[in-house]
Amino acid sequence: MAKAKKNSAAEASLEKQIYDLRQLLEISKSLNSVIDFTSLIDALLYTCMGQMKTLGVAIFTKKNFDATCFQLNRNYYGFELDNDNDYSIPEDHPLIKKMAELNTSMTIADIKKAKISIDEPIKGLISLEPSLVVPLKSRNHVNGLLVLGEQITTEPYSDYDKEHILNIASLAAIAISNAALIEMTTTDMMTHLKMKHYFYTVLLEKLELSESQKIPLSVLMLDIDYFKRFNDTYGHACGDVVLQMVASVIQQNTRNQDMAARYGGEEFVVMLCDTPDTAAVKIAERIRSSIENLDILYEGQHLSLTISIGAAEYHPETDTSAKHLVERADKALYESKQTGRNRVTLAK
Repeated sequence: MAKAKKNSAAEASLEKQIYDLRQLLEISKSLNSVIDFTSLIDALLYTCMGQMKTLGVAIFTKKNFDATCFQLNRNYYGFELDNDNDYSIPEDHPLIKKMAELNTSMTIADIKKAKISIDEPIKGLISLEPSLVVPLKSRNHVNGLLVLGEQITTEPYSDYDKEHILNIASLAAIAISNAALIEMTTTDMMTHLKMKHYFYTVLLEKLELSESQKIPLSVLMLDIDYFKRFNDTYGHACGDVVLQMVASVIQQNTRNQDMAARYGGEEFVVMLCDTPDTAAVKIAERIRSSIENLDILYEGQHLSLTISIGAAEYHPETDTSAKHLVERADKALYESKQTGRNRVTLAK
């Protein structure tokens, strides 16, 4: 009888291992089929919530390829953030080094046991009260951290569970590395916005979706007013700072499903998904107002600037191409320039 029970338990364990291996194969296919970084993070988070039966999941990754710290990605689930906390971790922090060395996940108790300080700069991470922190490791290099929140069950993670999540994390790390390479070739180094050619590639896909599913889509064209004055008066380094500040404001006022790109020089373009023209104008006005209220301190000088914007909603019956839609937004931008600058104009 005891032998039968033992065999039954062994069979159940083997079946679970086979099932989990199949799951890993499916997860690998799923993650590697996604090249968009934001979509990849979403896929990873949902996968981990289901696989590890957790109520919360978050991920720390580098904001761009030349960053020196990991930051909490704005896609997260099940956590309440404290605005007073800094959710960033230097890549050379002892916690990162320890995880790279041991290739293991850690609980808060494990972190304390390893005599790693839980104060700044990992105070933000610790405040999330993670049940498990998992390294995203690829080619002996940590690309980020996966953070699991409260468990659905009361049972602590077993060694098998920890091994399983490490396997998922390894697959995710490879996918993230691949996505980062694509990100590098499609991102403007100066502003960290997308490049023009990639913007058009994605816009074409979104226009097809917009037409087939009757989802509104709008485009903004933006141009910094009198930008040449910054270069001529303070030098090109100042102009670079201005471009970066404007790009940052644009990013802060757009969502994950939107896309902002540097169109050329001091011009920018934004694709607003699921957004009719009335909402697009409101977003454009918010960007315009935020930039008007900027106070840029450059070499002891307080600088201010304004931006002109044109907006256009996609109409399949008249917009025969992605270029045609962008041209309508550009004409509206030209009208903003001609009628006094520092304003938003909606395309007719």
